[in-house]
Amino acid sequence: MSKLGNLGQLGHRLHRGEIAYDFVGKRRLWYGVSILITIVAIAGLAINGLKLGIEFSGGAVFTTPKTSYSVTEVQNKIAGDTGGHVATVQKLGTGGVRIQVSDISTEESKSIQEKVATDLGLDATKIDAQIVGPSWGEEISKKAFTGLIIFMILVVIYLAIAFEWRMAIAALIALIHDLTITVGVYAIVGFEVTPGTVIGLLTILGYSLYDTVVVFDGLKETTRGITKQTRFTYSELSNRSLNQTLVRSINTTVVALLPVGALLFIGGGILGAGVLNDIALALFVGLTAGAYSSIFIATPLVADFKERDPELKALKKRVLAKRKADAAKGVDPADEDRRAREDVAAAEAADADDEPEDGDRAAAGGVVGQRPQGAAARNRSKNRPSGKRR
Repeated sequence: MSKLGNLGQLGHRLHRGEIAYDFVGKRRLWYGVSILITIVAIAGLAINGLKLGIEFSGGAVFTTPKTSYSVTEVQNKIAGDTGGHVATVQKLGTGGVRIQVSDISTEESKSIQEKVATDLGLDATKIDAQIVGPSWGEEISKKAFTGLIIFMILVVIYLAIAFEWRMAIAALIALIHDLTITVGVYAIVGFEVTPGTVIGLLTILGYSLYDTVVVFDGLKETTRGITKQTRFTYSELSNRSLNQTLVRSINTTVVALLPVGALLFIGGGILGAGVLNDIALALFVGLTAGAYSSIFIATPLVADFKERDPELKALKKRVLAKRKADAAKGVDPADEDRRAREDVAAAEAADADDEPEDGDRAAAGGVVGQRPQGAAARNRSKNRPSGKRR
């Protein structure tokens, strides 16, 4: 319980701006890490390629009745029966085995069925054989790719309307980043790409987008009216917004990864339910990459895009000039930052108590980083010790 309490306290301190990690300031480091991971993923994809399941490459699946042979024993006995094609063997809960052989014709499947029955001492008629043609997989692949392109276009349009085009571009880059890493891990690990994999990939796109939108929504609120103040640059306010939503992003990611990790490591690894690996690996890698990209990629990219705007460039010059002047006067930067946090907190409290109209809100210092005026300032001064640091 104490650890949970400490995490909650950390979240409150991050939200109030008492502590913060400079994610945006170190963005070049995160860009470098992401580029390195992406290069490794693309190299793995180019060297190993994707191991397509029979749904995409075509082939046959042979299901035997209950047998005492283990997976290893079955693999050794049928090693010469598949005509050089790779056979994947899995133990079923019924006691039988599932033998999957990719890229074979109908005639080859009949010959393999008879040889498997002879080697395992079974009646060939009791072995269930299912033939899958590659045309089905090609059709599914085309539809999945078409759906992915439409999804990307709709995401960009929605984010451009709800937020702005810079955030839409940053979110799109983050989504491509997540997909590339997930596909690359599949190629490196060698797991088969099945319809479950496609489902997992499409699922992580929705999760990654959700996490990014949560961060962007906080960023939009924090930077509203930013040009009306001279205490913070856009990068600094975006970093503050990111820290305020950090604990929420971590909690959401951990809660989502727990059941997926159980499917992957316990269900697929320990219990041997290999069919769970198809979707579980895609979800596990994709959820992790999505949380990473929303924090380390999407928001820093928005800050980079925004600070190329002439108005925000001018703001940055004013902020730096003011700090230089304050330093010459001997003003303590730490005290200035504390006062800024108190001003923002007082403005938020005044808004929560009084709920003024939009015009009154601006007059009361509702702009982020701007000291409250009028009644809000008087209320703040009543509840704050005068002239003494805490």
